[in-house]
Amino acid sequence: MEELEDSVEDTKAEEPSHVEPLSEYKPVPPASYEGEKKRDLFQAPPTSSDGEQMRDFMDRMEPFMDRMTPQAPASIAPSPDALAGLRPPSEPTNRENYAHFDDNPVKRVREHPVSTFSIDVDTGAYTNVRRMLNYGRLPQHDAVRVEEMINYFSYDYPLPSSLDPPFKVTTEIAPTPWNQQTHLLHVGIKGYEIPKEKLPPANLVFLVDVSGSMSSPNKLGLLKSALKLLSKQLTAKDKVSLVVYAGASGLVLEPTPGNQSGTIIAALDRLSAGGSTHGSAGIQLAYAVAEQAFIKGGINRVLLATDGDFNVGTVNFDALKNLIEAKRKSGISLTTLGFGTGNYNDHLMEQLADAGNGNYAYIDNFNEAQKVLVDEMSSTLNTIAKDVKIQIEFNPAVVAEYRLIGYENRMLKREDFSNDKVDAGEIGAGHTVTALYEIALVGSGGERLEKLRYGDNKTVHEGRGSNELAFLRLRYKAPDGDTSKLLEWAILRQAIIETVGKTSERFRFSAAVAAFGQQLRGGKYLARFSYDDILS
Repeated sequence: MEELEDSVEDTKAEEPSHVEPLSEYKPVPPASYEGEKKRDLFQAPPTSSDGEQMRDFMDRMEPFMDRMTPQAPASIAPSPDALAGLRPPSEPTNRENYAHFDDNPVKRVREHPVSTFSIDVDTGAYTNVRRMLNYGRLPQHDAVRVEEMINYFSYDYPLPSSLDPPFKVTTEIAPTPWNQQTHLLHVGIKGYEIPKEKLPPANLVFLVDVSGSMSSPNKLGLLKSALKLLSKQLTAKDKVSLVVYAGASGLVLEPTPGNQSGTIIAALDRLSAGGSTHGSAGIQLAYAVAEQAFIKGGINRVLLATDGDFNVGTVNFDALKNLIEAKRKSGISLTTLGFGTGNYNDHLMEQLADAGNGNYAYIDNFNEAQKVLVDEMSSTLNTIAKDVKIQIEFNPAVVAEYRLIGYENRMLKREDFSNDKVDAGEIGAGHTVTALYEIALVGSGGERLEKLRYGDNKTVHEGRGSNELAFLRLRYKAPDGDTSKLLEWAILRQAIIETVGKTSERFRFSAAVAAFGQQLRGGKYLARFSYDDILS
């Protein structure tokens, strides 16, 4: 590790003050991707009984998905036909990389009254899972991050009226659909919306993987089509650069005004795949280009488009994260766009985006590219708040137990909440963030943990009284700020809605997606709750 860190430092020292095009890079135009725009990339195998149940679920769920995300094409939902013959992920030919994690455990409020985590606006897990379902196989458990499946969808939360604060918080509580002895606490955050025409000028560096592993149509071909979509949204005040990497890295397009879409598209069309993947060198060069074209007060971002299959150069995971974390301090963020299958490195893509104060999306088809880079361009590129942390303190006089659904790799220590040195997630313009807690009220019979022999809830002081169920705290910083601001709300017991049928559509839909995600992870806390139950 010491030797590796030395190599990273050496690479930093060699960053050019002026970036020259790499003359050795001679791209060849690949085949067109036009034929992939209007169909699923993967066809389903023959049907099975499990697949029929899943297909029926998704077929009936799709209208709700369309209603909750009106800006997204209907075809972005998993094709019902593609779910007909689901099978477990095949090994050993599959070299995809996912970080292992266990579901968040049930916590006793008397012992752990406070839950703290960083917000997450990544959506890559949902589209990656959808890709597997469309291909006719079940995802491995570690590929399913439930919070990313929930946050893939937009919810009709009330809009904030200004940038101070830059978001509005909504809560809702009702019985848990899969356990009538517990309740579901729904916390929703809506970011302030900024129209495209009012976005600050953008300095964007497309960092494109053109290694041999990117040669298939659903990788480099789809990637080029996706970046062409984004380039057509830019204006004269914006700048676009194109850096590629394979066995070596090179500058294909110097910083170019955004309204010169013909020049940008021509540069993309010249790309072809071949060679090994020297990802760390490409990242270094991309940041050097971004620093050279830096726009003060603007959007400065590197967009890394790859399957994440780094196999030469700085391939140590921690060293790559440290490299990205160091670069974000210069005001340049990192968005990762994932492509492809077979050797896809989900773990690397998600963690690099987190380290770079950016977001992570997986592009599995042309419609998804349209959604991420056109329909949601403002939220993808423009950060309105950074280091956003949520902390909920449960009242032990009212709540006996709780568990947070998802966010397993976003958990923070209690003391991290007030520590402005601790990094957390970012929110883009118009982003929605949703978090769900399953809670067991005192005396409800929904407790999962064994009762303590030497103490019970009667010994708990009621504090501010049993009217408060919990207290919600939220901290955030302005995009260019170093000191966080604190927002607080009391969550009252009287706000509990008696039946699920009386809740908002967003509550019911988010609960259904959460249940679906948990089922794909094995359904540890769902008992016998089935796909039919999710829909009902």
